[in-house]
Amino acid sequence: MAEPTTVAPPASAACGLPIPDAAPRAAAVPFGLVRAARPRQWIKNVLVVAAPAAAGQLVSRHTALQLGIVFLLFTAAAAGVYLVNDARDAHADRAHPVKCRRPVAAGDVPVPVAYGTGAGLALGAVIGGAVLCNALTAALLAAYLAMQCAYCLRLKHVLVVDLAVVTTGFLMRAMIGGVALSIPLSRWFLITTGFGALFMVAAKRYSEAVQMAGHDGRTRALLTEYTTGYLRFVWQLAAGAAVLGYCLWALESGGTANGSLLPWRQLSVIAFILAVLRYAVFADRGTAGAPEDVVLRDRPLAVIGLAWAAMYAMAVADL
Repeated sequence: MAEPTTVAPPASAACGLPIPDAAPRAAAVPFGLVRAARPRQWIKNVLVVAAPAAAGQLVSRHTALQLGIVFLLFTAAAAGVYLVNDARDAHADRAHPVKCRRPVAAGDVPVPVAYGTGAGLALGAVIGGAVLCNALTAALLAAYLAMQCAYCLRLKHVLVVDLAVVTTGFLMRAMIGGVALSIPLSRWFLITTGFGALFMVAAKRYSEAVQMAGHDGRTRALLTEYTTGYLRFVWQLAAGAAVLGYCLWALESGGTANGSLLPWRQLSVIAFILAVLRYAVFADRGTAGAPEDVVLRDRPLAVIGLAWAAMYAMAVADL
């Protein structure tokens, strides 16, 4: 005997809100599009300065202008992906206690509008990369978009591959600043950034799995395939690899360079490890589901980050 099928309630009904009108007000659509583009997530795109900062090339006006352009291009590309993803996941998001409030799932932005705006932003980002930067920048943006489209269509449902794709998205953010400015990318930079991103991604998945325990996979089916023990193992392994990579890079130069007062690059290892340990507190509690909130709202983590940045700056300046 076939099992009865269940019909998901409308977004607002699932959230305990009034059911929205079938056709949202025209004035509400632009605001909904901005919200769907995840302004709070744009902080992730600050990673575009990572490669030039690691190379100590952040002082010229040309560099600042170019990085500003790259930031806007990657923000547009990521916003396009968010819109397309929300359009595809609108039905599933309505079963989530938080995601049901997303503009597309809640009915504030029609699905066709989300698809069209997302595609326009993605295409504009690639064209802008070719015109305003260089061919490699456009190619990296195109590769990012292709990977994210594959993720939305299929890869988000493949164990481990979904973690790798999201991690690679962060790594591409960190790489694109160097690509746009033709700065060689260090192997240690790629290793540390890659495993650091995997640490945050796995911690996010772990937090989601903890918070959604008992919901029978209604929100993200793949969460039922992972165990919390496995996800904990992944973020702990990634954290260790990121710390090891950073230590090897920092210690590679030996002692002080060019008469510097202290070995700032080696000392920055302390701040880096403290930052990882501090973030791991939230990961262990299962409250790292929104990395941008952890980074922006935790004052001790912000102080540690500023201390690391100061030591790194003094290492670059040979002070």
